[in-house]
Amino acid sequence: MPTVTLISHTPDPVRTIAAAAKLCYSKSDIPTLLDNLDDQKAEDFVRMLLSLGHESPLEHVSFTFGIEGVSRAFLAQITRHRIASYSVQSQRYVDMSGFQTVVPPAIAANAEAAAEYARCIEQCRESYQKIAGLLAPQRAAELIAEGVPEKEAHKRADKLAGEDARFVLPNACDTRMVVTMNTRSLYNFFRHRCCNRAQWEIHAVADEMLRLVRGTAPILFEHAGPPCVCGSCPEGKMSCGRAQEMRRRYHPIRSDAAKQA
Repeated sequence: MPTVTLISHTPDPVRTIAAAAKLCYSKSDIPTLLDNLDDQKAEDFVRMLLSLGHESPLEHVSFTFGIEGVSRAFLAQITRHRIASYSVQSQRYVDMSGFQTVVPPAIAANAEAAAEYARCIEQCRESYQKIAGLLAPQRAAELIAEGVPEKEAHKRADKLAGEDARFVLPNACDTRMVVTMNTRSLYNFFRHRCCNRAQWEIHAVADEMLRLVRGTAPILFEHAGPPCVCGSCPEGKMSCGRAQEMRRRYHPIRSDAAKQA
């Protein structure tokens, strides 16, 4: 399963956003921007912003995550969220001959499917190693002919061989990355990826990211989660039909309050 770590975040995130928003609504200059902006006033201000849908100040606070144990298929999905920064382990510069894989739960639960999956992965691994082994001497000879010292030529040839051999690696290959998103982008990410219709792997990562940021800045992420938590489901006929369950899951306190009201 994926592992998510919150590496760092903007210090004092709630006051930072409140200060940025305060500048929009007051005559305060920069040196006095934080004057009289205690924790309670900052929290109240941020709650007001969220209720009004004034989201641009949220962009002044960012969170950086370390994500491990995810597939290259996951990488293709998360990078669709463009207002973010990504640093990903390279298959070009890292020897992938001993790569690990992510196994979808549905495959793991089916013995016949799991056996076929393992066979296919092993074939990819063997092909990667064979292609790299065939290309490395060829590339080394080319480099030596160009005047590169033999030791350096073999070192560079191994990298060049891996660069081409990686084309046979499967989407199942595990990878790791560092991802930074600002608060506004995270809201967008959670709306799409905490939804029950999201693919299981990125759904699991989104849930853990939300848990981590709520532990750090609960006020900022009170309203975060799938769209049905704070409104109607946008999926139409594709809806999972479990909006009440999702509200209890992502906002149990608010759901209980609504019942009592």
